[in-house]
Amino acid sequence: MKILSVILILLVGSVRGAAQTDTVMRHVQEVEVVETHKHHAVTSTSPLYIMERGDMLRLGVTDIADALHRLPGMTLRDYGGAGGMKTVSVRGFGTKHTGVSYDGVMLSDCQGGEIDLSRYSIENVGSLSLVIGDNDDLFIPARQASAPATINILTLSQRGTDDFSPHLTLQAKQGSFDYVSPYIKYEQSINHHFSLSVVGEYVYAENDYPYIIKNVTEKVHAHRNNSRMKAGHGELNFNWQINTSDRLIGKIYYYDNDRQLPGQVRYYSNISHETLRDRNAFGQLMFQKRLTPKLSLKLHGKFNWAASFYDDGMVASQVQDADYWQREYYTSACLLYHMNDVWSFDYSADYAYNNLNSSLPTDTRPFRHSLWQSATAKFRTNRLTVMARLLHSLHLNDVKSGVSADDVKRLSPSISASFLLLPHLHLRASYKEIFRAPTFNENYFFHYGSIDLRPERTEQLNLGVTWEGMWNSADFRVTVDGYHNQVKDMIVAVPFNMFVWNCVNVGKVRVFGGDVKMDAACRLNPQHVLTCSGYYSYQRAQNRSNPSSPFYNMQIAYTPEHSASFSLAWENPWVNIASHLTVVSERWSTNSHLEGTRVDGYYELGASASRRFSLWRGMLELRFDLKNLTDRQYEIVGSYPMPGRSYQFSFTYKF
Repeated sequence: MKILSVILILLVGSVRGAAQTDTVMRHVQEVEVVETHKHHAVTSTSPLYIMERGDMLRLGVTDIADALHRLPGMTLRDYGGAGGMKTVSVRGFGTKHTGVSYDGVMLSDCQGGEIDLSRYSIENVGSLSLVIGDNDDLFIPARQASAPATINILTLSQRGTDDFSPHLTLQAKQGSFDYVSPYIKYEQSINHHFSLSVVGEYVYAENDYPYIIKNVTEKVHAHRNNSRMKAGHGELNFNWQINTSDRLIGKIYYYDNDRQLPGQVRYYSNISHETLRDRNAFGQLMFQKRLTPKLSLKLHGKFNWAASFYDDGMVASQVQDADYWQREYYTSACLLYHMNDVWSFDYSADYAYNNLNSSLPTDTRPFRHSLWQSATAKFRTNRLTVMARLLHSLHLNDVKSGVSADDVKRLSPSISASFLLLPHLHLRASYKEIFRAPTFNENYFFHYGSIDLRPERTEQLNLGVTWEGMWNSADFRVTVDGYHNQVKDMIVAVPFNMFVWNCVNVGKVRVFGGDVKMDAACRLNPQHVLTCSGYYSYQRAQNRSNPSSPFYNMQIAYTPEHSASFSLAWENPWVNIASHLTVVSERWSTNSHLEGTRVDGYYELGASASRRFSLWRGMLELRFDLKNLTDRQYEIVGSYPMPGRSYQFSFTYKF
């Protein structure tokens, strides 16, 4: 298997993923791509929510977390401030069940299984989408179908190859709590076939925002401490249109974050001297070729390296300090066959090799070979679309020393359909079965992991409808979905004593829920446009682990039963204005709902104002954002207070 992986890596190389599952040449104008995305969101066989770059600018989105707040079904964990880790789960599946794709290639963390979305800059995002289940996209890597839900981050596409002038984007942000962030992007087409872009960003923030601790009738005013962040990231992208049928796209990415960890807020003491440095570098390539008018080939390859260095300055013996390094070699091949206008077929095979080592004396140096294979068929007429996929997953586990976890293999089916019942009224239904292999921490971490764990298994069923229409000068789109999910053999950590915990398969979760999303735009006249977007989500995620437990049927940890969001924007010749409201109901920080673990519900109101000016050869944009206008103190993660009222200025110049 190792020899095979080396051969595949040499053949394919390290990669950048395709920006879309459909074949779209870079010289196609951006507005056409946007319209294609919007139409796909209506006709998709499974829930698909897309936020384009124009939507983000129009609605005043400030960062990745803010964008995710505006998509239904999401549960966000935010540890507060610019440097706080931000992870998401979808429809009660858990963070480790939520896949994240960056320019067509899945991001991975074999150690903990959670992707920190705070490290990806909103300034370079062209579109953000959420796919729940399998929609009607065929031409994707098999690994991308291995999660119940996937967040797709697509960076901004490069300019057309007919413009050979260099273009520069300069941006500076300044905000509350000593937040400073410069950003630069250079892009140029070298000739009619080759273009490149370079992106650089730096973020500094003290994050010393104030908060209040309440103890019965007494209030203590304090500031967040040990929360400074210094982070930077850079990207190099290129696009080579070799000829009319061959294309090569590549990316090199580097991220470095040196931050302090503030820890939980407690009444008598919240002192912390913990620090964490995260570093991540990867390179990826995508090669796409049309072999015949009916047959297309797509190859991916990637090498990923990540390291984290943890230090606890309060422990003199440094026994808790630890450094970790992980690596991944990944390659994929997809073969798409269009038999005719009705039938299409795809076969995809992916391979990944992961390993992890650390400075801990108990390190077993685990590694894993993974192979995914998917066979997909799609039937499409003017009114009906049906897609069926069969995914086979194989994970071979081993360690350099000690005993390894068992190998895992499983066959996972999925089927989805969309039907045009009436003009502009689409019905959809989907079913998907999938599983998650334990992470290296869950299998091997000292006094925590277990090599006997079984994979978590999930089933999801969705029924939905989408309607779009027009009334006078207004466009409307409404989507309604109801779903039933089940998670079996959920992996949870249970205490053996105060110092030793163990991961076991005891958890079961049943989820009933529904999502309603509405988007509307009204053109009052050629210079004034009102846009609104909102959703409401209901999630009843019940703990079904032990029928004799007093906590049976209780809501699982950190899953709100109700959440909603509403955005309103007014575009005009003077100053564009947008406002946004997020509402989340109460949650619990544990599945057992013990006293003191209730996390209150909250709402947050924000607003932004922006104006563009023509300046010299380019365009200058000034923007002002106010976050948490009501200065409401709340928590998303228990004992990690979020910032109160804050501001942010941004200055962007493009030419």
